[in-house]
Amino acid sequence: MGKTDSSLSNMALTLIIITLVAGASLGYIYKLTAGPIAVAKEQKQQDAIRLVVPDFDNDPAQEMYKIPGPDGDSLKVFPAKKDGINVGVAIESVSHKGFGGDVRIMVGILPDGTINNYEVLEHKETPGLGTKMTTWFKPSGEEEVSQASGNAFFDWLFGIKREETGGTTSIVGIDPKETELRVSADGGEIDAITAATISSRAFLDAVQKAWNAYNKNVDSYSSATTKNNSSERETKDQ
Repeated sequence: MGKTDSSLSNMALTLIIITLVAGASLGYIYKLTAGPIAVAKEQKQQDAIRLVVPDFDNDPAQEMYKIPGPDGDSLKVFPAKKDGINVGVAIESVSHKGFGGDVRIMVGILPDGTINNYEVLEHKETPGLGTKMTTWFKPSGEEEVSQASGNAFFDWLFGIKREETGGTTSIVGIDPKETELRVSADGGEIDAITAATISSRAFLDAVQKAWNAYNKNVDSYSSATTKNNSSERETKDQ
């Protein structure tokens, strides 16, 4: 009994020491990486803003404000201005309907309500399927345009689209007031990513959420930008 009690005590002590060392190591690594990770996320956000709105000369991050989303989320709005004139907004939006989790994107909306561009900030979708959302809903370059082979299975396997589908893949340049942001399988006008309809729905949900929230709060946007413009003029006059 003495030897058994001693062995159990030693095992418990060893386990406690290992746990403490592992916990301390994880904490130390977290402290080392927290700073660089935060900087990288901020840089990604800045890059996304530049990508989704026209050229600007203000600091959208400094003028950022939040608007309420339909799911209780707060969407970040980054106003972009050129020579004091509003050229659009970048909105950070999120959908909780992804196949693997949340899908977070940055959407650029022009003053006339059309979508200028988008950038995917974060997702956990299936590699090779849902991950295609990063480019799928953007205009195809000439080198990416391909013709259907005539073999339905071959076209499905390699994601080759026929021109006569009647739908559209790109959301860039569309006005959600005129084009429904739903996949064609749900009665919308947007072609879903091949074999990744759930991911496509989540992506379009995030875009629609941003557009709806922006248009619902457009007066707040106008007030915020007018206030910022007034502050800038006062600063220049001083």
